[in-house]
Amino acid sequence: MNSGRQTFNTSNVLCVIMGGGQGSRLFPLTKDRAKPAVPLAGKYRLVDIPISNCINSGMRRIYVLTQFNSASLHGHISRTYKFDQFTSGFVEILAAQQTFTNTSWYEGTADAVRKNLVHFLNQDFDYLLILSGDALYRMDFRNMIAQHAECGADITVATIPVGRNEAQSFGIMQVSEDYRITRFVEKPREPALLDSLHLHPEWLNKMGIKDGGEKFLASMGIYVFNRNLIEKLLDNPLSDFGKHIIPHAINSHNVRAFIFQGYWEDIGTIRSFFEANLDLVSELPRFNFFDEDALVFSRPRYLPGSKINGAEIDHAVISDGCILNHARIKNSIIGLRTVIGDGAELNRVVTLGSDFYESHDSIGGYDSRGLPRLGIGEHCKIENAIIDKNARIGNNVTISPAGKPESVDHELYYVRDGIVIIPKNAVIPHGMVI
Repeated sequence: MNSGRQTFNTSNVLCVIMGGGQGSRLFPLTKDRAKPAVPLAGKYRLVDIPISNCINSGMRRIYVLTQFNSASLHGHISRTYKFDQFTSGFVEILAAQQTFTNTSWYEGTADAVRKNLVHFLNQDFDYLLILSGDALYRMDFRNMIAQHAECGADITVATIPVGRNEAQSFGIMQVSEDYRITRFVEKPREPALLDSLHLHPEWLNKMGIKDGGEKFLASMGIYVFNRNLIEKLLDNPLSDFGKHIIPHAINSHNVRAFIFQGYWEDIGTIRSFFEANLDLVSELPRFNFFDEDALVFSRPRYLPGSKINGAEIDHAVISDGCILNHARIKNSIIGLRTVIGDGAELNRVVTLGSDFYESHDSIGGYDSRGLPRLGIGEHCKIENAIIDKNARIGNNVTISPAGKPESVDHELYYVRDGIVIIPKNAVIPHGMVI
């Protein structure tokens, strides 16, 4: 039911991207920015993925709901997504705010939509498409909307087949042969409960699920609601779609599953963020940024091409505006405007780049105080690390998680999921061993 690209009228769809909560599992990358504003793949931000999916699906009326540390997200969206004045398209931010009648912030995904419902209902639409802002995937939403309309569904939930181990981390749905959702269980862990939720083996072929083995249908945090239903569903204090609204609606409404089988990665933890980035440097990455039929859009920065001054590079993504001297770079993502000194060795490193180029006066001022310039200094050895924006890594610095606990909070660095993170604007002195 969900194969192939559907011809569908997209003018009756309104898209809402959830800007996320505090993003504590992605800390310290979310220390100074909202989760959807976290840089991705050298030159993008996480929020570019759902927005690009909407645009490529012909859906150009997009709201982004934000709350925590949203300044950089607001700046990115306002500088990136501008439609011409002769179209009805927009990407508009709706930030959480206190009013005379409501003094609380967003308490969940459903609560965020509820508090902005007046803005949505002022728009002309038949279907409300709710999207998360922190996953890496490519989906043509027209297929999902078409199935929703064909089935006469009230609600459709995008799902992805996962194995038993992965199922314990997601909301899992039990469905009938006609894709109707009959049960929704959040993060099931007990073996007996999991046994009751797996897809019937004889349905796998019928549903077009190609990968064999035991499969469970996990929620992707993507929902379609009929306009005439959303106001009714939110007329209560329930705060979250996945935990509350969808499970309650199953018994009283026609709730269907849309099965998606492409690449999808929930980038909710430091480990998943790190591995998703590093997968992009493989020869056949699971997510393809080189698909001309479904481009990923981002802010045009008009930076010069990167300059390679004798660097040895093996399986890496080099973003615009970098200066790479006689360094060795392997299995790494090099973000915008990154400067790497002579003799540096990077292996399995994700650098998020810099927001600016440093002037000669600034470099001289830091030198006079014995502090490093912007970027990565000479003869550094860095492995299994994330270097956040505008970091200053001195000469002869060693950075590795080897021998460290899974989680460390230090004045100059953090360790999460066995990965060292150098935070934004950090200054790592010459010769330091981390």
